[in-house]
Formats: sequence, structure tokens, C-alpha cells
Amino acid sequence: MVLFVLAVLCAVAGVLLRLHPQRQAPAPGAAPEPRLVRVTDPLSAPVRLRIPALGVSADVLPLGVDANGALDPPGFRNAMKVGWYALGPRPGEHGPAVLVGHRDAPANPGSVPVRNGRDDIKNAVFAKLGRLLPGDLVETELGDGRRLPFRVTRVDTYPTKRFPTGLVYGPVPNAQLRLITCGGVIDAQGHWDSNVVVSAVASGQDPP
Repeated sequence: MVLFVLAVLCAVAGVLLRLHPQRQAPAPGAAPEPRLVRVTDPLSAPVRLRIPALGVSADVLPLGVDANGALDPPGFRNAMKVGWYALGPRPGEHGPAVLVGHRDAPANPGSVPVRNGRDDIKNAVFAKLGRLLPGDLVETELGDGRRLPFRVTRVDTYPTKRFPTGLVYGPVPNAQLRLITCGGVIDAQGHWDSNVVVSAVASGQDPP
């Protein structure tokens, strides 16, 4: 199931580390960019995400799942963009609309190896996601130009191996967002060991 595989969101985990456990950038062609999902009614689909408190203003890519059923994040060449799980709810619809982004990424994906566990790694779009606080604004812009405001209700960090799928992705009675990236600490294998999940509810609606 797509919802069980979350490590793909991290530059030092998921796609990168499953292929290269010594923390090297993938060779050219080893990690192709995910295929965009063709959406119906693109005017109601999200095209931009803004988080004023973090200085984030990022394009949104409609993505689905990979061949293993894992949630497809943007490729490392699009590390400053956000992926929307286009097979689920859209922002503004009832349910949790899922938006994912990298915390960090290779500075030169596909070409330069990462040395000493540090070199050539840069911050990505959700580098500071865990700093959000309840009440902070998150805004999604749709294809027709409408801007939908949401307010953060909680910020959680969950161990990846014990990720509460039902709690994060389960049905809700109103329009909500889930912003997800990696977090916690880097373990002995070079993986981030947790996921940061920001929950937000549409402005004017009661929090969960």
C-alpha cells in the first residue's frame, strides 16, 4: 500500500539509500524522475503551496505511486517542489489531502558523490517543516487561481517503523492537509528514522 512506505521522502533515506547505502548520489539514470499523474479538472487541482512562516512558496506536482506501491515524492531534481498525492483528496475536499516533500537532497543529483556524509547535501523544500506551530497559515493555490487557507493544528514526529497510518490518513469530517517529510535522527545506516507530519484544517472549519 502507498500509505505504508514513507522513507522515500528523504534524501538520506528511501530512494537514495535503498540504492546506495553508503550515502552516494545515484548514478545518472538510477533514480528517474517520477511520472506525473494526469488529473481531471486541473482547475481544482493544487498548483502551488505557500507556508509564510517558513518562507516556502513551491510548485506542486501531481504524483501517484511507484512500481512497489510506494508514495512517489518529487525527484531530487525537483527537491524544491512539493508532491501532491493525486489519487487522494484535493485540498478543499473532505478528507486529508497529502502533500510530500524532501527535507534535504543531493546538491547535484545523479552526478556528484556525497563524501563524508555531509558534502553536496542541500536543504530541500520541507527542511524546516517541523518548526511550524499550531495556528500557522498554510495556503494552497488551485489551478483556477483560488487560494485556500488552512491553519496548522498539530505537528508530530513518528518513528517510520511505527507510523500510525490510520491516524494520519484515516477519514476526517472536513477538509484537511497532511504535509509530510522525514525527520528524527540519522541512524547508523544513514537513514532518517522518523517522519514529520503537519496536520492542518481548512480555515473556518472546526479542528479535528
